Amino acid sequence: MGENHRIHLCLAKMSDTGAEQRYIQEAFDTNWVAPLGPNVDAFEKELEHYLNELKVPELVEGPTIKTGALTSSTTFHVAALSSCTAALHLALLLLGVGRDDEVLCQSFSFCASSNPVTYCGAKPVFVDSEKDTWNMSPELLEVAIKDRIAKTGCKPKAIIAVDLYGMPAHWEAIEEIARRYGIPVIEDAANAMGSRYKGRLCGTFGDIATFSFNGNKMITTSGGGALICHDETAKRRSIFLATQARENALHYQHEVIGYNYRMSNISAGIGRGQMTVLEKHIAHHKHVHYLYKELLGDLVKDNPNSDYDSNFWLTTVTFGKDADMEALCKALNAAGIEARPLWKPMHMQPVYKDAPAYINGVSETLFKTGICLPSGPWVSDEDVKFIASKIKSHY
Repeated sequence: MGENHRIHLCLAKMSDTGAEQRYIQEAFDTNWVAPLGPNVDAFEKELEHYLNELKVPELVEGPTIKTGALTSSTTFHVAALSSCTAALHLALLLLGVGRDDEVLCQSFSFCASSNPVTYCGAKPVFVDSEKDTWNMSPELLEVAIKDRIAKTGCKPKAIIAVDLYGMPAHWEAIEEIARRYGIPVIEDAANAMGSRYKGRLCGTFGDIATFSFNGNKMITTSGGGALICHDETAKRRSIFLATQARENALHYQHEVIGYNYRMSNISAGIGRGQMTVLEKHIAHHKHVHYLYKELLGDLVKDNPNSDYDSNFWLTTVTFGKDADMEALCKALNAAGIEARPLWKPMHMQPVYKDAPAYINGVSETLFKTGICLPSGPWVSDEDVKFIASKIKSHY
């Protein structure tokens, strides 16, 4: 427990069978240590199988709707990349986002959800959260769309909504609004591999989605991410852009700007091994969450209702408005417990002080009153009990 070792938020854990090492050793034995290679191809196929086999129990019959409705004909295609940030950048490029375009972004999130907008020369417009999920408020989303059209004469070019801390966004409402205004949607599912909304896997919403395989995510490739497309053409285009946009010529020919965004064969080998323990990791995070819930009660953020099935990547707790989160985090860290305040909203960040924002106060309150607790696969029941006891003794 904390007195003897530091309890981290979410440390990577390799499979007990050594699958990751076998795939890495195979890469060394065959000298596929450079970027790309058999592990990358295989990892993409395994992710595609996961998404296409488990996406949703019942599919809606009918023609595919471009703005994100899932149908029986929808097939997901995956490009393995160097990071989720790279995936978000490519998603914006695939949707044609360019200089001076506006993109509606969830304010209550990590900066990687909005920074790629600026990479495109576009402008983020921030939308606050709803109380139930802490994700993008559909009500404010529509307010923002109407106001941007009135003020600029143009509708926003895209919407980026996040499944924060593993909690699915209110996708039914967000997609309905997006379809009505004809605005494409990007799902940032960096935290949400294995989470579901109305039975449907996160990573399958919107027009394009992204996963993160950073060292602290549900599974890891050390560092990496994935872009999830609805058709093979979009996947091929994203891979083209991610490999410096090199044209099919004997010499090096470049007609558009490209990026060095592909995943390495070594990293993909780790990912292949991690896929063997994905469900085990999800089950562990949920177990940890419900143990916290048993010990801390209503302080713990839970699924709003039966439509939501979070993977509980990180368990989060909120306190009263007079609680001192900085003091609590310092006390927990002094006890060997890594604790972190909830995200500081992007509309409060100095770098985005001039960005338009549609605010209802939800994210600002959460930032002031909430923290994240250790939830990863190394966190034991004894750790959870120790953490809960420290929180109780602090108050």
